[in-house]
Amino acid sequence: MKKAKKTRFLKEIDVDKVRIVRDDYFSNAYIVDLPLDSTPDHVWQDFFEQEWKSSRLLWERKLYLVGSHLRLVTPPESIREKLDWAREILNKTNRRIEEYNQELETREAEMEDQVIRKRAELEKATIKGIRDVLKDRLRTF
Repeated sequence: MKKAKKTRFLKEIDVDKVRIVRDDYFSNAYIVDLPLDSTPDHVWQDFFEQEWKSSRLLWERKLYLVGSHLRLVTPPESIREKLDWAREILNKTNRRIEEYNQELETREAEMEDQVIRKRAELEKATIKGIRDVLKDRLRTF
């Protein structure tokens, strides 16, 4: 299996280029597309969805992953709180990615150890087989 990658907000966001538009569904809300440093892989996306669904603000359901952006839907007066919340969800997701990658490394190391042990056992059995043949054949000379 392949390690999953963390995803973060861009280090330097040009706020003048951030897409901000009025939301068609929530009359007092705006859509703010926050740029990420990459498009998240499927493992990150799964963890992200689990994190925001388990969040205390789940009932608002106003944070979405859209390609390489987090789409935040919020009334202007809640933008600070929602940005902090989005960063918290991002950080929790990345911690889960770290745990996932550590578990993956552990499993791979265990599998590698098993392969090494099996090869050693096979080598030992092969050498024993050769010795048995040598004992049998060399006695007849």
